Amino acid sequence: MHARLFESDTMHLTSIRSLLLLSAALAPAPAFTQAQPTTEPETAQTAPTFGDTITVTARRREESAQQVPVAISVVGGDQLDAIGAFNVQRLQQLTPALNFYSSNPRNTAINIRGIGVPFGLTNDGFDQGVGIYVDDVYFARIASATLDFLDVDRIEVLRGPQGTLYGKNTTAGAVNITTRRPTFDFEGSAEVSFGNLGFKQGKASVSGPLSDSLAARFAVSSTSRRGTIYNVTSNNWINEQENLGLRGQLLWEPRADLEVLLAGDFSRQNPECCAQIYVRTGSTQRPLNRQYAALTAAQGYEVVSTNPFDRLTDVDASLNAGNEIGGGSVRAIWDTGPGTLTSITAYRYWNWLPENDRDFTGLPINTASNNPSQQKQYTQELRYAHVGDSYDFLIGAFAFRQEVRTQGLTRFGPAASRWLLNPTSALANDPSVLDGLTANNDIRLDNTSLAAFGQFNWQVTDRFSIQPGFRVNYDKKVGLYDSVVTNGAGQLVTFASTDPRIVAQRGVASPQRFEPRFSDWNFSYDLTATFELADDINSYATYAKTFKPGGVNLNGVPNDAAGNPILAAGAVLPESVTHYEAGVKSQFWDRRITLNVGAFRTDIDDYQALVVNGQFGVQRGYLANAEAVRTQGIEWDLSARPSERFSAYVAGSYTDATYRRFTDAPCPPELSGGGTGPVIGAPGAPGTNSPANCDISGQILPGVSKWVFSYGAEANAPVTFLEQDGEIYFGVDANTRSSFSSNPTPSIYTQVAGYSIANFRAGFRTDNGLNIFAWLRNAFDTEYFEQLAVPSGNTGLIVGQPGDERTYGLTIAYNF
Repeated sequence: MHARLFESDTMHLTSIRSLLLLSAALAPAPAFTQAQPTTEPETAQTAPTFGDTITVTARRREESAQQVPVAISVVGGDQLDAIGAFNVQRLQQLTPALNFYSSNPRNTAINIRGIGVPFGLTNDGFDQGVGIYVDDVYFARIASATLDFLDVDRIEVLRGPQGTLYGKNTTAGAVNITTRRPTFDFEGSAEVSFGNLGFKQGKASVSGPLSDSLAARFAVSSTSRRGTIYNVTSNNWINEQENLGLRGQLLWEPRADLEVLLAGDFSRQNPECCAQIYVRTGSTQRPLNRQYAALTAAQGYEVVSTNPFDRLTDVDASLNAGNEIGGGSVRAIWDTGPGTLTSITAYRYWNWLPENDRDFTGLPINTASNNPSQQKQYTQELRYAHVGDSYDFLIGAFAFRQEVRTQGLTRFGPAASRWLLNPTSALANDPSVLDGLTANNDIRLDNTSLAAFGQFNWQVTDRFSIQPGFRVNYDKKVGLYDSVVTNGAGQLVTFASTDPRIVAQRGVASPQRFEPRFSDWNFSYDLTATFELADDINSYATYAKTFKPGGVNLNGVPNDAAGNPILAAGAVLPESVTHYEAGVKSQFWDRRITLNVGAFRTDIDDYQALVVNGQFGVQRGYLANAEAVRTQGIEWDLSARPSERFSAYVAGSYTDATYRRFTDAPCPPELSGGGTGPVIGAPGAPGTNSPANCDISGQILPGVSKWVFSYGAEANAPVTFLEQDGEIYFGVDANTRSSFSSNPTPSIYTQVAGYSIANFRAGFRTDNGLNIFAWLRNAFDTEYFEQLAVPSGNTGLIVGQPGDERTYGLTIAYNF
């Protein structure tokens, strides 16, 4: 009874399909071996000849993932362990539509089908388009996704708008993580891994009864790895991994119709991280004596290596990426008879303690760039679900409160004057002008969101059903941006001063204070129709009209000629999203072969995009609305298991994501940095005029590859080894993606070339839970970039993050 209660509410009544039906075959154990059977099966199904049918309870009854109608990838926890996908960054290798980019935990983007958050922007004043949920609890900041997965049972990556059944409205999709629950039978697991680069990882969990009605579970995970970049200045390997995670749960079942789950977790990262290193330079329209080559020559500086795959840097500022996340939740599920009532109450916190080098060189230009931040969030969700013979429905309410407090610090050093001021000015040769110039920023956000949502499913005939849904949302954001600037002599830098030194200083670090506000109501709805074309062939079509809430700018906004902030830029409009999707799910050859194909189109008006200010320290970027964006494409997955000894899969996506209309976008670096005037210079022509903005209508969105493929296979054979009966196995998982833009406005300097990554594993596993395997990741040592970036200043410098080199190691795991 209790298992049915839990499973009946976990999936939020969302329709689900499986990208990897045969994930069980590719993992040491079936991905869904812990799925709870229902006591009231909807219909009897013929079991496939080979392998287990992946079942979900999305509509409050057990049914095959092939029978429910929304695009989703389902990956079991055992498969994640097998391929070494211990965080979302590695999960993207299995899910073609998912894109993950991170220069540090706070500056992280998760996009689905090319949309989600503005690429390259660190700003707490807007909502993410891809929701992160762990055991039904919404995580407001993407930073949570950079931590290790901990005791995961399965992960579902839902594609397309989610909001008529989820607590927080998300217009691009959701990553729904379900951890393993406490059990009333004693069980446990332990796993250790060792590899090159000093990689060490340990995981353990234990679960069992404390009484007839109380069960507990505890899990721990620790990961460490030497850095992948060597800093010749500090003589340290940087960009390392240093992660610790703890999770505890208590499950109380006082009677047959009620269960209460109390959960708490703590995760910490404390690496020396994160540096982006020299990749190349490209000419801008800035005067030649203010571009990278001239500036470095004037100070007698040479970068330690011009080949980024030497993995060397000489950054001289302190680096840190301290990241701590934790919280607790109480989930109560009560079977009232006619339906199920669920309450989820949660508190979460996030503490971020960074240190960065934002000039990306070994020169003391930007000696400190730190934005420590503290977040608290409170959520309350109520849902009532009813299942009938020909219909079912769910209604819910959600309340969200978030508080963010950030203390920004930017400080400049003795090399800043020569680097940042016009070389023709006498001030440029005086290091004291900018040495010690400091901006202290007080940044605050109070964010409130309230919603009511619901979905109704009507089984019109045995083969045809319709499923409408709705959402009413209220959002309110109140922010503060207060930047106080002082120079090395302790004087306030203000717009009132006419002192030439202070005039030069405020051109680099501008004081500013404003209090942006946003509040609005919106109404979302969707309609899905499903039709069974034949046995094991199901079709669906969805239309959705939804909204992403508006936001506030918390990184500063442009000033007018008098130095006053342009308050109209303090807030951005909501995104208006129109979504269409259709698909067919099919199985053949006694379900040995699964083929699923879907097509989608999403149109967004008032898309929340990034606009960059070209000055060095005034602000890094702010939000604005692009008039229209469209993403459309096709996704497919094919999996086959002709026998119990072999399985294979191929999944792919074609995504055409473009700005349909964006007439006042920021210009790419090759069209930036020049003077003003009616005659615009050629791209990259030094000393010519630059346009105030650029029309990039029709150009591609950043961070999305047009083509992505995930593919793999596993073969196994029975064997007796060390007097243990089991099987040896060999598996491969690979991912190929085409090129993508790594700048909000496409640039010839920041196009990341396509690449392929292949991972291999080989091992021995037994029926009693032992699994020993060797692994090889990025087996062919592919040289690729995770992302490229354009530092402010228009010097022509391009920096980036090289992807991981070849790694290898051994894992020993045991379940008992």
